[in-house]
Amino acid sequence: MGFRLLAILRAKQILQRSSSANQSASMDVPKGYLAVYVGEKQRKRFVIPVSYLNKPSFQDLLIQAEEEFGYDHPMGGLTIPCCENMFIDIISCLNCS
Repeated sequence: MGFRLLAILRAKQILQRSSSANQSASMDVPKGYLAVYVGEKQRKRFVIPVSYLNKPSFQDLLIQAEEEFGYDHPMGGLTIPCCENMFIDIISCLNCS
Protein backbone atom coordinates (compact mmCIF):
# COMPACT_ATOMS: atom_id res chain seq x y z
CA MET A 1 0.00 0.00 0.00
CA GLY A 2 2.81 2.41 0.90
CA PHE A 3 4.59 1.79 -2.38
CA ARG A 4 1.43 2.48 -4.41
CA LEU A 5 0.78 5.73 -2.54
CA LEU A 6 4.38 6.79 -3.10
CA ALA A 7 4.12 5.97 -6.82
CA ILE A 8 0.88 7.97 -7.11
CA LEU A 9 2.40 10.98 -5.37
CA ARG A 10 5.51 10.79 -7.55
CA ALA A 11 3.44 10.55 -10.74
CA LYS A 12 1.28 13.48 -9.66
CA GLN A 13 4.37 15.61 -8.96
CA ILE A 14 5.89 14.76 -12.34
CA LEU A 15 2.66 15.49 -14.17
CA GLN A 16 2.09 18.77 -12.33
CA ARG A 17 5.67 19.89 -12.94
CA SER A 18 5.51 19.18 -16.64
CA SER A 19 2.03 20.67 -16.87
CA SER A 20 2.84 23.95 -15.13
CA ALA A 21 6.23 24.31 -16.83
CA ASN A 22 4.71 23.91 -20.27
CA GLN A 23 1.83 26.30 -19.60
CA SER A 24 3.89 29.10 -18.14
CA ALA A 25 7.09 28.92 -20.19
CA SER A 26 6.15 27.54 -23.57
CA MET A 27 3.56 25.51 -25.37
CA ASP A 28 6.28 23.24 -26.83
CA VAL A 29 6.18 19.55 -25.99
CA PRO A 30 9.48 17.65 -25.77
CA LYS A 31 10.24 15.03 -28.39
CA GLY A 32 8.71 11.70 -27.40
CA TYR A 33 5.93 13.29 -25.36
CA LEU A 34 2.31 14.23 -25.98
CA ALA A 35 0.15 16.96 -24.48
CA VAL A 36 -3.31 15.89 -23.35
CA TYR A 37 -6.11 17.80 -21.66
CA VAL A 38 -7.85 15.97 -18.83
CA GLY A 39 -11.04 16.79 -16.96
CA GLU A 40 -14.78 16.69 -17.20
CA LYS A 41 -15.48 20.42 -16.90
CA GLN A 42 -12.28 22.30 -16.21
CA ARG A 43 -9.47 20.73 -18.21
CA LYS A 44 -5.87 20.54 -17.10
CA ARG A 45 -2.93 20.02 -19.47
CA PHE A 46 -0.58 17.08 -18.89
CA VAL A 47 2.50 16.05 -20.86
CA ILE A 48 2.93 12.29 -21.08
CA PRO A 49 5.31 9.91 -22.91
CA VAL A 50 4.01 8.70 -26.29
CA SER A 51 4.82 5.15 -25.17
CA TYR A 52 1.61 5.27 -23.10
CA LEU A 53 -0.41 5.21 -26.33
CA ASN A 54 0.31 1.48 -26.68
CA LYS A 55 -0.89 0.59 -23.18
CA PRO A 56 -4.38 -1.01 -22.95
CA SER A 57 -5.49 1.14 -20.00
CA PHE A 58 -4.56 4.32 -21.87
CA GLN A 59 -6.23 3.05 -25.04
CA ASP A 60 -9.46 2.76 -23.04
CA LEU A 61 -9.18 6.49 -22.31
CA LEU A 62 -8.62 7.17 -26.00
CA ILE A 63 -11.80 5.25 -26.85
CA GLN A 64 -13.72 7.40 -24.35
CA ALA A 65 -12.29 10.54 -25.96
CA GLU A 66 -13.27 9.34 -29.42
CA GLU A 67 -16.81 8.51 -28.31
CA GLU A 68 -17.31 11.92 -26.69
CA PHE A 69 -15.45 14.25 -29.04
CA GLY A 70 -14.74 12.27 -32.22
CA TYR A 71 -11.80 13.98 -33.85
CA ASP A 72 -12.92 17.51 -33.00
CA HIS A 73 -11.30 18.32 -29.67
CA PRO A 74 -12.39 21.65 -28.16
CA MET A 75 -8.99 22.43 -26.61
CA GLY A 76 -7.12 21.97 -29.90
CA GLY A 77 -5.27 18.95 -28.51
CA LEU A 78 -6.22 15.50 -27.33
CA THR A 79 -8.95 15.88 -24.70
CA ILE A 80 -9.66 12.98 -22.33
CA PRO A 81 -13.07 13.17 -20.62
CA CYS A 82 -12.29 11.64 -17.22
CA CYS A 83 -11.67 13.07 -13.80
CA GLU A 84 -8.15 14.17 -13.02
CA ASN A 85 -7.75 11.72 -10.13
CA MET A 86 -8.66 8.74 -12.32
CA PHE A 87 -6.15 9.87 -14.95
CA ILE A 88 -3.40 10.23 -12.34
CA ASP A 89 -4.18 6.73 -11.02
CA ILE A 90 -3.88 5.26 -14.52
CA ILE A 91 -0.65 7.14 -15.23
CA SER A 92 0.86 6.06 -11.90
CA CYS A 93 0.10 2.42 -12.75
CA LEU A 94 1.74 2.87 -16.14
CA ASN A 95 4.82 4.34 -14.44
CA CYS A 96 5.12 1.25 -12.22
CA SER A 97 4.91 -1.27 -15.06
